[in-house]
Amino acid sequence: MTRRLLIPALVLLALSAQCFVDAAPTTQPNSDVAMTQPLKGGDFLRFVDNGSAGGRLETADVTFKNADGVTVHLVSAVHIGEHAYFEALKESFKARDAVLYEMVKPRDSGAPNLADDQQTRSHSMVSEFQRMLKDTLNLDFQLDVIDYTRPNFVHADLDAETFAAKQAARGESFMTLMLQQMMRAMSQPPPDNANQQDPTAAAEDQLDGLIRMICRPDHERQLKLMVAKNLADIEETAMGLDGPGGSAILTDRNDACMAKLKETLAAGKKDVAIFYGAAHMPDLSKRLAAMGFKPLATDWRLAWDLAIRTDQPSAVEQILTDLVHALDQQ
Repeated sequence: MTRRLLIPALVLLALSAQCFVDAAPTTQPNSDVAMTQPLKGGDFLRFVDNGSAGGRLETADVTFKNADGVTVHLVSAVHIGEHAYFEALKESFKARDAVLYEMVKPRDSGAPNLADDQQTRSHSMVSEFQRMLKDTLNLDFQLDVIDYTRPNFVHADLDAETFAAKQAARGESFMTLMLQQMMRAMSQPPPDNANQQDPTAAAEDQLDGLIRMICRPDHERQLKLMVAKNLADIEETAMGLDGPGGSAILTDRNDACMAKLKETLAAGKKDVAIFYGAAHMPDLSKRLAAMGFKPLATDWRLAWDLAIRTDQPSAVEQILTDLVHALDQQ
């Protein structure tokens, strides 16, 4: 239950547009079978588990093309990641005719400027929490690396005023969405194996897992592993944010993105990237399919390097070392 309640919070953290104002990509073409099926959450963000050796958190750049040879890339993003991850994205964006990006920001405000960070950065609670999280996990924040002032970058999202109005019209807020997800998680039947496990045994397993995490080497990446395993479930959980009438945080913002895409294509752009949070991508891929675009290949990028470094201290070792140093200074 603790894990189920954690996932909605991570979803809202990753999706929240109000947070805004050596990792070489490995190309892995999808199989013919995969290309005939609707794309889903795991096609845009995945956690690769390597057991005690760690793992990888990866995001996808899925290439779509229509009969006229126009190319659209759905470039999934996590808002905190390795510095090399964002640098590789920056390099790939140089080749695009246009990069449509997500960012709920005040109407008529410009793109964030890396040279003037203090004036352009958001100080919202979500943004500050993300910055705290990136410091804790030793990662970089998207807005601190990606250059949104490049001439091919195009804002393709709702402005803050319109977003707030749409949320109000739907009776939607981040708190109501979180409560909705929590209620859905509690109402869902537990997995089959959960019915066979005694609650006390389950609690003991969780405690054993925590002990292993703090006693194993490289406590920084052990913590990253714990967070990454939850982030990999974002899309499936986030789809629940859209009821029959949709939501402002997903549906209405995707409406704005697709409207800007159609405008961009009408202007003659032939190679366009849509740079949005991974949870938006399953719906955007369906909309592209309705426009006659077909997925061709997936380029997976290493967003979080989770390979365990055996020469790095465990959390317990670090605590004891700090304690000894503190006693020596007395």
